[in-house]
Amino acid sequence: MDRESQRLARQTMAFILAGGRGSRLYELTDRRAKPAMYFGGKSRIIDFPLSNAVNSGIRRIGVATQYKAHSLIRHLQRGWSFFREERNESLDILPASQQLDNENWYKGTADAVTQNEHVIKGYAPKYIIILAGDHIYKQDYSLMIQHHVDSGADVTVGCIEVPRAEATGFGVMKVDTEDRILEFVEKPADPPAMPNDPDTALASMGIYVFKTDYLFALLADCAAEPGYGHDFGGDIIPHIVKTGKAVAHPFSRSCVRSGREDKAYWRDVGTVDAFWQANIDLTDFKPELDLYDNDWPIWTYSELTPPAKFIHNEEGRRGYALSSMVSGGCIISGSSLEQCLLFTGVKTHSFSQLEGVIAMPYAEINRNARLKNVVIDRGVIIPDGLIVGEDPELDASRFRRSAAGVCLITQPMIDKLDM
Repeated sequence: MDRESQRLARQTMAFILAGGRGSRLYELTDRRAKPAMYFGGKSRIIDFPLSNAVNSGIRRIGVATQYKAHSLIRHLQRGWSFFREERNESLDILPASQQLDNENWYKGTADAVTQNEHVIKGYAPKYIIILAGDHIYKQDYSLMIQHHVDSGADVTVGCIEVPRAEATGFGVMKVDTEDRILEFVEKPADPPAMPNDPDTALASMGIYVFKTDYLFALLADCAAEPGYGHDFGGDIIPHIVKTGKAVAHPFSRSCVRSGREDKAYWRDVGTVDAFWQANIDLTDFKPELDLYDNDWPIWTYSELTPPAKFIHNEEGRRGYALSSMVSGGCIISGSSLEQCLLFTGVKTHSFSQLEGVIAMPYAEINRNARLKNVVIDRGVIIPDGLIVGEDPELDASRFRRSAAGVCLITQPMIDKLDM
């Protein structure tokens, strides 16, 4: 990061949209918003955009919350309370609230910014970067802000390069050779290709950079238009494409990679299968996402826990883990783990066998359980002798089983079992 990029980052406020439920995660988001979902053994999804902002030199941050926000707010208060106003730093938690002549819920992504105009203007940032709070990636936002300034754009849109055949579920940019966006299409059947690369498309990451004054003037103008949907992707960006200068910023230009990462990493873990796979991938010998990179740390709330402990060494009752990640406070008591990821405080008991298990904090797996390819919600107590992952029909009748064969287990599902 050069000095000019650092200066621009200091003039920027990050506004993180963290109010979404993530309905395709089903029961996992019954009690928490998607950005508050656990990831990687000790983090939450929201920690990734927050860490990117801090590591990029941005010290003014607002987090807009809405759906089931208590878990998210509690995490932010516990893990992100180190900002100091005397150093021109701040983190504001911005729940949807009753406004004069307005409903209390945010009507859309753009409305979340509009309703907090007074908060943002109070800090007088020259630039604002709008971020989605529910993706896993590492990015130096200062480079994107620098691109925005250098290009003279009205808006700069962060984009990931995806195979054109897979871009039908995204908002896709048609751009020229200078990165100017010529067309913005939501979920096109025939996605436009990148210049000079017919097999690749540019899909929106939901990241936007604006000059702050320009953005609020634009929001006021768009609000007066009939049919305004209060959404960046559906209203604001297409409007700028037609009337101003919108520029695409490919993720590959500002993604952060350590020496152990071969390619740019970005994931939307919005389904049970995607969530399970992204977590299990971290147990690989050389994972695509390096969480051990001290040059770009993922900050989070770290509970005070004792080290993980492995006990018993008898045939059939040996506490061990292969190709697994085990967090602090875990006790692996006479059970075997293979390609598992255990969050803080998980306990596994004698003779249990776990393979491909994601166990969220303070789950407990009792004796003789055999679990394969499952996601266990926080605090769930797995009963003695439970077998999951061997009989698809039985699994589907008791738990939520995905198309790929991953079973989601929650405590209410366990409570309904007749064992």
